[in-house]
Amino acid sequence: AANSLLQEVLLSGIRNDYGWLSEETVDDQSRLHAQRTIIVDPIDGTRAFLRGEEEFTVCIAICEGCETVASVIYCPAKDEMFDAALGQGARLNDETIRASHQSTLQDSRMIGQRRMFDHPSWPHAWPAMDVIYKNSTSYRMALVASGVADGTIALARKADWDVAPGALIAKEAGALASDHLKRPFRFCQAEPVQPALVCTAAPLYPKVINRLAHLPSDLRTLQP
Repeated sequence: AANSLLQEVLLSGIRNDYGWLSEETVDDQSRLHAQRTIIVDPIDGTRAFLRGEEEFTVCIAICEGCETVASVIYCPAKDEMFDAALGQGARLNDETIRASHQSTLQDSRMIGQRRMFDHPSWPHAWPAMDVIYKNSTSYRMALVASGVADGTIALARKADWDVAPGALIAKEAGALASDHLKRPFRFCQAEPVQPALVCTAAPLYPKVINRLAHLPSDLRTLQP
């Protein structure tokens, strides 16, 4: 129902020739012929939503070519509206936000799976960090953008609707975002999926990337 409402409103008027990509709509790839595409996740953090938790979001991005040019992440339970436009900064409820200046992994505030950081297969153990978890991928990136967290890592494939809205907000707030091998995101491709997600404060980014450099390009080849 949320998807249908968003599609009806967002594709009306001057946007009626935009492409459409949503988690809740079958992708017929007609969007590949559109100059701009709207990317939507009607409810990101579905498990949190079903459990009655606050941190689920409604996420919208507009892409031109393979680049996000505008995005919104809204957390209705907290009435938090994150938004950004390319080259115009990022905001939370109309107030400018900036990512943190955290430069060391030690004592950083990281959003991710605790078991991932504690896994014995890492060549070098991760230092002591304050690791928390949020179900909504987009909300994780918004928290990095606003300086509430210093970084978030997800070593699994993420759909464009998980990443595109938060990637622009993070970038406009001064954070850096890419896949695990420092490759920039390219959205709205025929397969709208990113290999992994790394989003951190700028000074922290090279240190995180260095710890992930040994991983394969396709993380699906790793043994469980």
